[in-house]
Amino acid sequence: MGRITVIGSLNMDLVATSKYMPKIGETVIGYDFKQFPGGKGANQAVAMARLGGKVNMIGKVGFDSFGDILINSLKKNGVNVENIKKEKNCSTGVALIIVDEQANNSIVVISGANYKITKKDIDEILDVIKDSKIVVIQLEVPLEVVRHSLIKSKELGKYTILNPAPAEELDDEIIKNIDLLIPNETEVEILGGIEIKSEKDIVSASRKLIKRGVKKIIVTLGEKGSIYITEKEVRKFDAYKANAVDTTAAGDAYIGAIAVALANDEDIDIAIDMASKVGALTVTKEGAQSSLPYLDDVINFKKENL
Repeated sequence: MGRITVIGSLNMDLVATSKYMPKIGETVIGYDFKQFPGGKGANQAVAMARLGGKVNMIGKVGFDSFGDILINSLKKNGVNVENIKKEKNCSTGVALIIVDEQANNSIVVISGANYKITKKDIDEILDVIKDSKIVVIQLEVPLEVVRHSLIKSKELGKYTILNPAPAEELDDEIIKNIDLLIPNETEVEILGGIEIKSEKDIVSASRKLIKRGVKKIIVTLGEKGSIYITEKEVRKFDAYKANAVDTTAAGDAYIGAIAVALANDEDIDIAIDMASKVGALTVTKEGAQSSLPYLDDVINFKKENL
């Protein structure tokens, strides 16, 4: 298996559970609070490691207890943490999450040390990228770092995966250096500049991005499955039904599974089926990294057990 390098965020997730989401100006009494290691980059790295991937994590935390917990969580899960730096005079990233009784979530992220990553930091770990097969990035670090990382990765001949979350418009220099883009419906709407009302709109928005240079796209649709789109083909994949408890990190789990399968030289059909199973397993448990399944869970996957 080829090694995977994840460049991205590490956050401590502070999760409150309430009956429903508060409206503007409303106070809601919650009935549970938990603390989970999270951050899209870290979540995806742990998902990969639990599925048997060889993973490097590149990112920053603060000199605080949250930072120590996040690094230890990654290390405990088998992720290489040698290139995670600690930033002085800056807090570790935090995500404030509300989960309602229907397992929907609303998230506010305070980036902290995640936004202290620089292009220089990436240049210092080019040997790590050079020794990797796949580089996975999200948008919870500065956009100039995303751009620089993608450019350098492609110069080194690496396969690049971008999860464009949280969504924002991307310039052509970023777009043309992406081998596989994995957005959800909201993200592809913003990136493609087309209001999404149907699967046909999703394909149209994706094809606009392909014309700009993206090689392939998988649009995740939650319980409705996913759509794989290239210049020449469009294929829909159904999701596995699950009794959802918490949807946090389901997208990260899906992306982690795709990366591991591709690092194992599996074809895209096998990669998407594996990712669909991993996503379904993830929503049946609470939290971000705590909900991510292991390879044995996927091997023993049975629809009726969800």
